[in-house]
Amino acid sequence: MADEEARGAERMEICSELPQTPQRLAAWWDQKVDFYTAFLHHLAQLVPEIYFAEMDPDLEKQEESVQMSIFTPLEWYLFGEDPDICLEKLKHFGAFQLCGKVFKSGETTYSCRDCAIDPTCVLCMDCFQNSVHKNHRYKMHTSTGGGFCDCGDIEAWKTGPFCVNHEPGRAGTIKENSRCPLNEEVIAQARKIFPSVIKYIVEMTIWEEEKELPPELQIRKKNERYYCVLFNDEHHSYDHVIYSLQRALDCELAEAQLHTTAIDREGRRAVKVGGYAACQEAKEDIKSHSENVSQHPLHVEVLHSDIMAHQKFALRLGSWMNKIMSYSSDFRQIFCQACLREEPGSENPCLISRLMLWDAKLYKGARKILHELIFSSFFMEMEYKKLFAMEFVKYYKQLQKEYISDDHDRSISITALSVQMFTVPTLARHLIEEQNVISIITETLLEVLPEYLDRNNKFNFQGYSQDKLGRVYAVICDLKYILISKPTIWTERLRMQFLEGFRSFLKILTCMQGMEEIRRQVGQHIEVDPDWEAAIAIQMQLKNILLMFQEWCACDEELLLVAYKECHKAVMRCSTSFMSSSKTVVQFCGHSLETKSYRVSEDLVSIHLPLSRTLAGLHVRLSRLGAVSRLHEFVSFEDFQVEVLVEYPLRCLVLVAQVVAEMWRRNGLSLISQVFYYQDVKCREEMYDKDIIMLQIGASLMDPNKFLLLVLQRYELAEAFNKTVSTKDQDLIKQYNTLIEEMLQVLIYIVGERYVPGVGNVTKEEVTMREIIHLLCIEPMPHSAVAKNLPENENNETGLENVISKVATFKKPGVSGHGVYELKDESLKDFNMYFYHYSKTQHSKAEHMQKKRRKQENKDEALPPPPPPEFCPAFSKVINLLNCDIMMYILRTVFERAIDTDSNLWTEGMLQMAFHILALGLLEEKQQLQKAPEEEVTFDFYHKASRLDSSAMNIQILLEKLKGIPQLEGQKDMITWLLQMFDTVKRLREKSCLIVATTSGLESIKNDEITHDKEKAERKRKAEAARLHRQKIMAQMSALQKNFIETHKLMYTSEMPGKEDSIMEEESTPAVSDYSRIALGPKRGPTVTEKEVLTCILCQEEQEVKIENNAMVLSACVQKSTALTQHRGKPIELSGETLDPLFMDPDLAYGTYTGSCGHVMHAVCWQKYFEAVQLSSQQRIHVDLFDLESGEYLCPLCKSLCNTVIPIIPLQPQKLNSENADVLAQLLTLAQWIQTVLARISGYNIRHAKGENPIPVFFNQGTGDSAFDFHSILNFGVQSLIKYSNSIKDMVILFATTIYRIGLKVPPDETDPRVPMLTWSTCAFTTQAIENLLGDEGKPLFGALQNRQHNGLKALMQFAVAQRITCPQVLIQKHLVRLLSVVLPNLKSEDTPCLLSIDLFHVLVGAVLAFPSLYWDDTVDLQPSSVSSSYNHLYLFHLITMAHMFQILLTVDTGLPLAQVQEDSEEARSASSFFEEISQYTSGCIGYGIPGWYLWVSLKNGITPYLRCAALFFHYLLGVTPPEELHTNSAEGEYSALCSYLSLPTNLFLLFQEYWDTVRPLLQRWCTDPALINYLKQKNTVVRYPRKRNSLIELPDDYSCLLNQASHFRCPRSSDDERKHPVLCLFCGAILCSQNICCQEIVNGEEVGACIFHALHCGAGVCIFLKIRECRVVLVEGKARGCAYPAPYLDEYGETDPGLKRGNPLHLSRERYRKLHLVWQQHCIIEEIARSQETNQMLFGFNWQLL
Repeated sequence: MADEEARGAERMEICSELPQTPQRLAAWWDQKVDFYTAFLHHLAQLVPEIYFAEMDPDLEKQEESVQMSIFTPLEWYLFGEDPDICLEKLKHFGAFQLCGKVFKSGETTYSCRDCAIDPTCVLCMDCFQNSVHKNHRYKMHTSTGGGFCDCGDIEAWKTGPFCVNHEPGRAGTIKENSRCPLNEEVIAQARKIFPSVIKYIVEMTIWEEEKELPPELQIRKKNERYYCVLFNDEHHSYDHVIYSLQRALDCELAEAQLHTTAIDREGRRAVKVGGYAACQEAKEDIKSHSENVSQHPLHVEVLHSDIMAHQKFALRLGSWMNKIMSYSSDFRQIFCQACLREEPGSENPCLISRLMLWDAKLYKGARKILHELIFSSFFMEMEYKKLFAMEFVKYYKQLQKEYISDDHDRSISITALSVQMFTVPTLARHLIEEQNVISIITETLLEVLPEYLDRNNKFNFQGYSQDKLGRVYAVICDLKYILISKPTIWTERLRMQFLEGFRSFLKILTCMQGMEEIRRQVGQHIEVDPDWEAAIAIQMQLKNILLMFQEWCACDEELLLVAYKECHKAVMRCSTSFMSSSKTVVQFCGHSLETKSYRVSEDLVSIHLPLSRTLAGLHVRLSRLGAVSRLHEFVSFEDFQVEVLVEYPLRCLVLVAQVVAEMWRRNGLSLISQVFYYQDVKCREEMYDKDIIMLQIGASLMDPNKFLLLVLQRYELAEAFNKTVSTKDQDLIKQYNTLIEEMLQVLIYIVGERYVPGVGNVTKEEVTMREIIHLLCIEPMPHSAVAKNLPENENNETGLENVISKVATFKKPGVSGHGVYELKDESLKDFNMYFYHYSKTQHSKAEHMQKKRRKQENKDEALPPPPPPEFCPAFSKVINLLNCDIMMYILRTVFERAIDTDSNLWTEGMLQMAFHILALGLLEEKQQLQKAPEEEVTFDFYHKASRLDSSAMNIQILLEKLKGIPQLEGQKDMITWLLQMFDTVKRLREKSCLIVATTSGLESIKNDEITHDKEKAERKRKAEAARLHRQKIMAQMSALQKNFIETHKLMYTSEMPGKEDSIMEEESTPAVSDYSRIALGPKRGPTVTEKEVLTCILCQEEQEVKIENNAMVLSACVQKSTALTQHRGKPIELSGETLDPLFMDPDLAYGTYTGSCGHVMHAVCWQKYFEAVQLSSQQRIHVDLFDLESGEYLCPLCKSLCNTVIPIIPLQPQKLNSENADVLAQLLTLAQWIQTVLARISGYNIRHAKGENPIPVFFNQGTGDSAFDFHSILNFGVQSLIKYSNSIKDMVILFATTIYRIGLKVPPDETDPRVPMLTWSTCAFTTQAIENLLGDEGKPLFGALQNRQHNGLKALMQFAVAQRITCPQVLIQKHLVRLLSVVLPNLKSEDTPCLLSIDLFHVLVGAVLAFPSLYWDDTVDLQPSSVSSSYNHLYLFHLITMAHMFQILLTVDTGLPLAQVQEDSEEARSASSFFEEISQYTSGCIGYGIPGWYLWVSLKNGITPYLRCAALFFHYLLGVTPPEELHTNSAEGEYSALCSYLSLPTNLFLLFQEYWDTVRPLLQRWCTDPALINYLKQKNTVVRYPRKRNSLIELPDDYSCLLNQASHFRCPRSSDDERKHPVLCLFCGAILCSQNICCQEIVNGEEVGACIFHALHCGAGVCIFLKIRECRVVLVEGKARGCAYPAPYLDEYGETDPGLKRGNPLHLSRERYRKLHLVWQQHCIIEEIARSQETNQMLFGFNWQLL
């Protein structure tokens, strides 16, 4: 400590020599000549003092000292007066036109698809909400951090560049003065101060010494205080670092976690303080421990405390600069000038460049602040942004190389700023013209990729590092940014520099042309699959860049021709080896071709040909501009060598064909994957499509016969078409057939695929429309699926929205699923079966769908090609392929082989393709003949096809023959179509003069129609016959069924489990008169029971349910629930050791709900099943879905999660003798009944207490009278106890123990006195929950119960009756006395709760179920007879109902205006008088003057839920049929039906009048209870009736409002604004910080995340959350279970968007949200989670505990 004091004294000395106040200090600086020296001197004294404690600093105090002693003086010095006043003044002047907000990771950004120049132009939340784009087609995305809001940047937006806040000339910002009133002196001061501040920041940030400061900062004597500093890297995980720190520093877990979190956030942290040696030792320890875990040791340094202090302050000074610059454009400009000024005489670059170059060596926290400095200065001033960009490009190569070898994320690297500069169109142009940035980027690429070049100078990415290549992609992205907007004006310089860049880019493509060549494996399988992903990934990255280069070239004809020439040269350079190889001659049909000897199946082949494909792209663009004619000026014909150009793409297509023919299967999966991507939508534009175009170029420039010979040769099919092939080898035949099919298909594409602008006369829209039509021909698809299957351009647009409405209609979704597009009928004519973007499966699916559809419409099944658009002039010669000799030969051969019965060298698919080619030829000729006179049409397909050849039959005759072959039934329609087409063309050819032609044409059409109509009629007749036949069969089946049901009637009435609905009951009992539809009292109706025979789902055996039989059980789940709570978030006892659950709070905060899925098993079968599940789970390795300790299992049938079983106990029929009942009615009034009960209780008390004071009997008239003694209760009728089988008793005990265990969260204990209490509680709560659900859905009480609810309630009530018998009766009596003490005050004891603080329905259920225990005696087991029971039930119910009415009236809410009801009804008068009566007793605690009608309406509304629950309870307890009105949905009749069923008068106040003498003393006692008076005084906690129905919180309609809320969310526990995962609780609306260490809690010694902790309190462990930034709903239960669920937000296409991947605007779907609400209210959350986990079993699931 002495040392500390000495330091304190020293500190005082230093401070004393400096001027005391900020003003004085500023003045003192003014006198100094050199501000820089004075400033450094000042800092040298103060900074080490202020930042003395690095390990656990007092942040507030530090901040205060810095403000006081450094920043305020600086501000005084800058402004020359009070800075606060100045800054306030500046604030009111010029609002920026640029927003410039820098995005943090996880923030939501918005882009406008209508107005943004490119997708990188984004707005922050606030600007978006205040801009015009809010009503456009916008997209939402989550920022990865480091971006910048483009509001106010005129170059970023086509319209609406400003939001309301940044609009220039807004009220309050005067245009002229927006330059801000900075006077000359302030500007002069700024020029003096800023350079010094910046220099200090830069010097300190890039300071490398560990022990020494720069000399000008060393003015004090040096202390020996060092820090061991640990730096962040991306190699080590959190846990690695924590482990290393714990071992090396020997510290607690919590401390190590704290350090690690800080390192992750800031990038570095001092973990030890002490002398140099001690810190050095700690450094070595940390390094060695971390090396044990990962190859890289952690980065640790030992720094002197003064260096740490200065570096920390330099960053703080950076933040201060940020603040100052935000006030004025002048400040920003002075700052930028200072940063760009190079020091005279020093070879160092300017300050900002030094910072940039040092960036990769800096730690996270420093980088962030420096990047913010750049954002708030350079990027806010356009001219300086340009200068900064030039500096950036100057050092581009070095920066990128450092980034590639660095391991920090891209978002915190200086290279990530490229997007801010390169995407600005004017700036990009400037950088191309002045610095040739395209060449710089491409050269950078060539310089960072040489390690991947092989000896042929081609790339080979075997054994690549994913991280490193991922960093190279960033460079490729920069190229995309530069090219993203095409120039409109071309200067000579721009043209020159662009061509220079293009040549440089061709160098990269040259290294890719033919890279990663492969050879077919023969004999044995390849051992290791080669790495193919890198090459394909680079291809994907380059796809849009290649397209953009082609677009740039096509801006200008001259440029395009020069680029074409360069590209052609490059292709030729790559093809030298091919040109020098040996040649062979192929001869066929009198044609011969000299070609290089090369076989794809034996020689090397590569799928990567970007050069050839770029050339194809440029050729198409030439054709579009019509400049092909000028090509010879640039590339002479002899140099052109079209065979060479075609060669490589052709090889590629042959490779694909051979892969399909399974010739390459020994080459493993990597080749299959490459072929998949080659044709996949992500790559095909620059791979597969361009290869087809290249072949079309070849076909247009070569002799058609020679071209086909080349194709046959490369497909290795020349022999297959020679007549000589005779092989019996089935594999070889199959291989040949596949290859022929593939080749024919490619020929179809070459001739028929013209939907490329430049190849055919089509527009981009038509191309997109055709893609969509063919996708929707497969099946109706949702919007996202269509979009996913369309290629995206550089702006991520597919052009889908502009055209889809022309070809398809949108069908909205229901409550689940998504909306789909269906094709319009008129678009079906464009369906082409051989569409070149179909995969094999899509092709067969589309064909099947279209044939099926045509069948349904009674049309023929022919699917001929639609008439194709015309070729552009440059490609017009391609059609000559169709009518050349070799094509005819190929077609004839295919047809002949099909007719030849011995031949197996054909398939139906091959025939179909041949038909398709024929159809294309005929269509082409027909189109040409219709356009031009016959003599001008040289295309003579018809003649060639129908010409009689001496050696062979012509094609027409062959078709006729094919028509007769039975196996080809499916192709008949197509053949007919072709023959008709031959006919049509023939007529068009033969028309000698117009007149004849027209008539014959008409006739031919007529003939066509006649044959067509005949066919149609025939079809119709067949279809009708088939329909009649079907009808007949159906009628026969129906008759058989009826007959069967009649003969086996018994089986159908008794064996359908769960069919005991009212309909069944009415049939099986004598006509039930209305009088007997009463459940309580002497008029009680008969119990409707019937023989129940159920089938066990496990052993499939049937058994009748009887008391004496072995038990049958229902699978069930008991869970804690807060679905009805009136007090959400009420503190919960995590363990119920001390709870007394006899009474339920009126707020129903936590209940125990029992639900069943309604499936029945034998108890024995269930036990076996459960043991088997336990056994199998012990042998399993993966995470268990359920907790076997808690008895959980999945229902064997429906896979619902269950944790117990309910025994099924039959209802005991109880007949009521009406005479006895009437006699008893005279004897047993309510008063006498109460007396009898009290006497019985009092008698028990005397027995138990043996002489203690009995409970005083309160009614004086009976005290001395022996009429009411201990036994009098038995006089009204008893019967002997029911005897249950042992099996049933065991199950009863098992189920009761489960309820106890889950309800109280305690270990099971079947002897605990609280077991029966929980049984009654779950009966009551389950009934209330089901009643609430039915009310919520507006369904009738009995008519709409689901089977599972019906069976569950029935089993639950009968179980509760039986459960009493398994307990000691004394215990039940004790509970009963406590329950009755609530309504009978003379049983009152200390623990009797106040009448208002309990739920009376729970009391009713408990009292009714426990009441028979009063009949118990030591000597005999008795229970009340039916008559006794009916009275017990009636009086208990009436008493408790009166108490409930009293509850409702005391808590009436006087503040609510209800609609005026007729003033003077009888009920209203009774209400008024009764209310006055109780007002007197409560001595003025409740209000006067409430109108009677209001009281009556409140009472009726308030009591209805209780009556509905009571009706359900008594119905399932007694089995009396309820009145008809309760089965239908009539709100009016419901109330009176409830009253009649429950033996109540409809004017409930008549109850009080009827029993007034008995009830009045009770009322007085209730009212004068001091607890009740107190309760009434606390107005806020009173529960009012009816209780309000819970629903999920209100969500905004527009999802961006939720995102807005989340963006303002600050984690309550952490000060940093790093990425958080805000999660919204849908029960209570709380926003929580999820999956973050800062908000974890400890529960029972385990760490749980914020959501799980919240769920424990908010939903008793069950909860629904919405992850706001991901738009996902999460259901959780307990500590370790959860699942995702579709969010209720949909885009305009009816689809959800988890993770905001698509980013379309989302709106709330009320139906989906309602469905989610019902999942909760039906207590199905646990079930959903179990089902989801069952279907998505993962070996390592998500750690739900830390959510």
